[in-house]
Amino acid sequence: MIPVLAVGAVVVIDPQRFVLIQRGTPPNVGSWSLPGGRVSGAERLSAALEREVLEETGLVVAVGELIEVVELIGDDYHYVVLDYAARVVSGELVAGDDAADARIVHLDELASYGVTDLVDRVIRRALARA
Repeated sequence: MIPVLAVGAVVVIDPQRFVLIQRGTPPNVGSWSLPGGRVSGAERLSAALEREVLEETGLVVAVGELIEVVELIGDDYHYVVLDYAARVVSGELVAGDDAADARIVHLDELASYGVTDLVDRVIRRALARA
């Protein structure tokens, strides 16, 4: 299986709040995670991140620093994900594309969303740098 390049965003609202999406498509349908997705063809990483966040959340973002590079491997997938911090430039939060829901979440509420340890770590790193 050839790894697929993808991007993810910690959309920072303030040092304690950020955006989570609920996945509406495989893998991990129904789970809460960061907005993001595959990089297409010759698309720049920042353009892919801006496109994916807009499609999934309705938010236009400015891409910030790279937070972490992670691998997601399952029986039928292998993603190499570059997770970036991002800030909102404009737009209104609304779930779209392959997101079933989108919410602004306070760090104190993160555990109730059942995110993976990896997602938790990336969010905390991004917020610590905000």
